[in-house]
Amino acid sequence: MRLPLRLFPPLPAPVRTASSVPAGKLDFVPACSTTDARSLELLQDFVSRFRRLLVVTGAGLSTESGIPDYRSEGVGLYARTDRRPMQHLEFTGSAGSRQRYWARNFVGWPQFSSHQPNCAHRALRSWEDSGKLHWLVTQNVDALHSKAGQRRLTELHGCAHRVTCLGCGTITPREDLQRRFLSLNPDWSAQAGAVAPDGDVFLEDEQVLNFRVPSCEQCGGVLKPEVTFFGDTVNKATVQFVHKRLAEADAVLVVGSSLQVFSGYRFLLAAGDRKMPIAILNIGPTRADHLAELKVKGRCGEVLSAIQPL
Repeated sequence: MRLPLRLFPPLPAPVRTASSVPAGKLDFVPACSTTDARSLELLQDFVSRFRRLLVVTGAGLSTESGIPDYRSEGVGLYARTDRRPMQHLEFTGSAGSRQRYWARNFVGWPQFSSHQPNCAHRALRSWEDSGKLHWLVTQNVDALHSKAGQRRLTELHGCAHRVTCLGCGTITPREDLQRRFLSLNPDWSAQAGAVAPDGDVFLEDEQVLNFRVPSCEQCGGVLKPEVTFFGDTVNKATVQFVHKRLAEADAVLVVGSSLQVFSGYRFLLAAGDRKMPIAILNIGPTRADHLAELKVKGRCGEVLSAIQPL
């Protein structure tokens, strides 16, 4: 059984920008006014009161790095297109679906894998360094927390930068698979549409007909990104691991998530049952607003950069 705890070596820090949202990356961030001084003061007080924060992050953190989310009003994938993400049973049950998925992922990978952490990721890394952050649970699959050097980290839904074999369970880097795709498809090319939150792009079915998908080099099995597709469930050992980290924490902070997916929302329910203090930083409403003692509306980078881990 794979252990849910993964420690990631720190990667080089990206160049800092003057704004919390770099130029050209506002397209995926919902409209939001600057957070008022009183809200910042209240969030600072919340963070300062506790010593072992469990932080839950979502797609709203990565939109400021140029990665779209699914649900944001007006700018999320669901608002901009009628396309929907791959379902687990669709991927596992159909070779044609896997071919379409991997062809689109192959085209989108260079852009998706090049995204870098923003100032919100770096702020949370600094909270870990200071001892303020006990554990970080992310629902994102983009590896931006690990790129920022976060170590006390659980990637709840896996990571698109890794590939797993459904036969033998071997895990390999996604970059290795990209090289195999290039070797098998030297003359194949396609024009990509918009990139989805998981690195998928939009291609027409006829564009992928001749795309070749390799099998596992160890056993010949089916390769799948090491992510939890829609319709699948999170590994039980991972869920249990996060519940243990929650029990060790003294408060919970949600950053950039609407918590519409139960896999993340369950930990807020558990925190509520424990009467733990909860604060939420998000532009829009969340499923757990009724559980929070503090709700701050704002952009993640702008707000977290103003908070000191005292």
